[in-house]
Amino acid sequence: MSAHPQLSLHPDRLFPADPGIRDVARRLYQAVRELPIVSPHGHVPPQWLTANTAFTDPTSLLITPDHYVTRMLHAGGVGLDRLGVGRDPEAGPLPEQEARVAWRLLCERWADYRGTPVRYWLEDELVDIFGVTLRPSAQTADTIYDQIAAALATDEFRPRALFDRFGIEVLATTDDPCDDLAAHRQLRDDPTFTGRVIPTFRPDRYLEPAIATWNDDVDRLATVAAIDTGDYDGYLAALEARRRYFVEHGATSADHSHADVQTEPLSPTEAARIFGAARAGQASPAECVAFRRHMLGEMARMSCEDGLVMTLHPAVYRNHHAPTYTRFGADVGSDIPIAAEFTRALQPLLSRYGTHPGFHLVLFTIDEDVYSRELAPLAGFYPSVYVGAPWWFIDAPEAIRRYRSAVTETVGFSRTSGFIDDTRAFCSIPARHDMARRLDSGYLAGLVAEHRLAEDEALETAVALVRQNPRTAFKLDGPIR
Repeated sequence: MSAHPQLSLHPDRLFPADPGIRDVARRLYQAVRELPIVSPHGHVPPQWLTANTAFTDPTSLLITPDHYVTRMLHAGGVGLDRLGVGRDPEAGPLPEQEARVAWRLLCERWADYRGTPVRYWLEDELVDIFGVTLRPSAQTADTIYDQIAAALATDEFRPRALFDRFGIEVLATTDDPCDDLAAHRQLRDDPTFTGRVIPTFRPDRYLEPAIATWNDDVDRLATVAAIDTGDYDGYLAALEARRRYFVEHGATSADHSHADVQTEPLSPTEAARIFGAARAGQASPAECVAFRRHMLGEMARMSCEDGLVMTLHPAVYRNHHAPTYTRFGADVGSDIPIAAEFTRALQPLLSRYGTHPGFHLVLFTIDEDVYSRELAPLAGFYPSVYVGAPWWFIDAPEAIRRYRSAVTETVGFSRTSGFIDDTRAFCSIPARHDMARRLDSGYLAGLVAEHRLAEDEALETAVALVRQNPRTAFKLDGPIR
């Protein structure tokens, strides 16, 4: 018998405690557990798959790129630099000693993750992917590190092999409008790679004149699009051209995240005036905000024309801790949710485009109050609107259960997006999707137990949430290549 506590995955994890409901949940889950993963919104670099280079160490794979993991260690007093965050890519792999130190820090603080979805995902990854049977601790850290490192040195754990093992059918990345998408072309044209990896158009920085780099970004947009962005009409044309370029490379959606989703339109003359002032460095803060809100409406217009699904996930205070942002950059865990408002904010956009044939608008939130008050009612009227799954801070078991309870009574299941993993942590993708499948099976089992849904209907719904909902909301049923 091992002297150390063991790590294992209970087959009934996340299922309802009531034995009768749990039995139904088991049956529903069995029908979806092996279905392929459709991931229409995420942040895994496509270069991992084109290069197919072996991951160098457990820390660089499971800790450094996962801000869910690093932010909790930081909250416990661990410096992000000790976790490999902010390291210059040109510096090469994290030295082994530093990688081991970071791994020990995680294992020593394993108890800090109790009850969190991060703990759930990490356990799933350790056990199901790497076969770890020891519970992480200060005493077991090196043993677990060695076991994972040995696995990563084999061909079976290279990115493409894991992509196939995870059963990923579609994987969307998130890409700058000026990206040449060479990695996507390489994957598309590679006969040895049979997966579908698609880009996502993410234009936020090009719509915000208040950002210090905006003028340089707009200049770069002109160069890449080969369209003069010296005036407002050229700027719009350049954005439209890059969107078409993304569509040609397989993109099905455009992703937007701003402080709010206000969409008050400006007249073409006023938009052109503010654009000119911003290019000259003379636009006021209020004018910059007005221009961004106008441009969000323009993005909807372009989506109606080119077919890209429009996704919105607003109301995050980005880079809340300025010293961390200065030292480590964005997306390292210091973004904090704020309250959101959708009904009034989106009325101008939806008045124009809410019933436009083929327009899809997927609304995400971290402010759970708006699910039943705003998002579900909007999706319950507008044929363009879908309620996005819980993401980021609320892609957690209780939040997912609350989401189903909040939106189902108004829009049912068909007007929801399907699960969104929204992750840079490649190995957490199967764990996150499995979590959602278990929770949805449990929710549906409760409806069956209350005689509100026949079991055959619950089964059809469980499968649709995995297979059809994301394909419908994100228009993924077109040609694969």
